[in-house]
Amino acid sequence: MKTILTGIQPSGALHLGNYFGAIQPAVELAKQGQALYFIADYHALTSISNADDLRRFTFDAAAAFLACGLDPAKTILFRQSDVPQVHELAWMLSVVTPMGLLERAHSYKDKIAQGADASHGLFAYPVLMAADILLYHSDLVPVGKDQKQHLEMARDIAQKFNDRFGPVFKLPEPIIGEATAIVPGIDGRKMSKSYGNTIPLFGDEKAIKKPVMAIKTDSTPIDQPKQIEGTVLGQLMQAVNPDAYQAFAAEAATPGVGYGDLKKKLLAEIEQRFAPYREKYDHYQAHPAEIEAVLQDGAKRARELAAPVLAAARQATGLAR
Repeated sequence: MKTILTGIQPSGALHLGNYFGAIQPAVELAKQGQALYFIADYHALTSISNADDLRRFTFDAAAAFLACGLDPAKTILFRQSDVPQVHELAWMLSVVTPMGLLERAHSYKDKIAQGADASHGLFAYPVLMAADILLYHSDLVPVGKDQKQHLEMARDIAQKFNDRFGPVFKLPEPIIGEATAIVPGIDGRKMSKSYGNTIPLFGDEKAIKKPVMAIKTDSTPIDQPKQIEGTVLGQLMQAVNPDAYQAFAAEAATPGVGYGDLKKKLLAEIEQRFAPYREKYDHYQAHPAEIEAVLQDGAKRARELAAPVLAAARQATGLAR
């Protein structure tokens, strides 16, 4: 049975990009093997400095996974920080990680360009991510195209460790497909909280309507047909309801149909698809003890899987007595 691992950063209110880029593919992949899904609260410290925010966002991310169909009986869902062994392994991996490898990380360069602090935590992010992946002998790691480099770096780091200390780690394979494609935000860039271009996953109709109606479109007059293939409107409709896309495109090409009409159609599709998830999410928000019980059980199971891998790494490096 293949081991599948992925994580999500608890960095704020969840949006459609989180769902289509991480949550939905994770729920589907969990049916195909032993899945471990963690809430990456250690990683989130590179961008969150308020303790209450981190706790709330972590809880919200766990509630989102469960609300969207993750079965905790079959999937190990846990907080990254509840498995502290990951940091011991990260240090072992750091001693074989070349500086040049980290300096080539696209994510680090992009975040610095966006104004993030150039901290060691942000710079060494790929090493901790490698530890997350390697600690459980992961076989498959679903990643978006923008995260593929980090998975390649994890493989490089694992190989360097194995070359220096012996064959301890598996080299995981990425899963990159349509489900993990980049979801556009309302301005056409990747949907991201850092860009302020998101559509909330669990917002009420009013909260969803505002960004949907602000989706970037061109200036085609209302009496002219509109080509939506490849546009933000088109891509979002394809994600939310692929079966409705052809009719949506045909309606867009009808003279007299405006972008406002199309945005309302998209809004209705979003509401219809995610209303059941929102109901479950609201239930978990009202019953936090249920979430905590799932996370504690998941952490216990994750530590049991991590123990022999860390022991092998300690033995290989000479740290074990």
